[in-house]
Amino acid sequence: MLVKEVVVQNQVGLHARPATFFIQKANEFKSSIWVEKDERRVNAKSLLGVLSLGIVGNTKIRIIADGTDEEEAIDSLVKLVQSGFTE
Repeated sequence: MLVKEVVVQNQVGLHARPATFFIQKANEFKSSIWVEKDERRVNAKSLLGVLSLGIVGNTKIRIIADGTDEEEAIDSLVKLVQSGFTE
């Protein structure tokens, strides 16, 4: 299992379109992936779960992955968040 912290760079945070990009990217991997904010953890492959966290800009989140492609999944999702969802 791998865990990385990242700060959400874009102003609106993980709402609507950015959240959709995030879950689409998460669904490309076989590993189980979660997003954690303030000790609350949700499935990163669930749009409702990610939206329920209410992640706004400049919020620190944890991305957690467990599985055969966990390292690739974490790196890819951290890169997406750091880019401000412009990739």
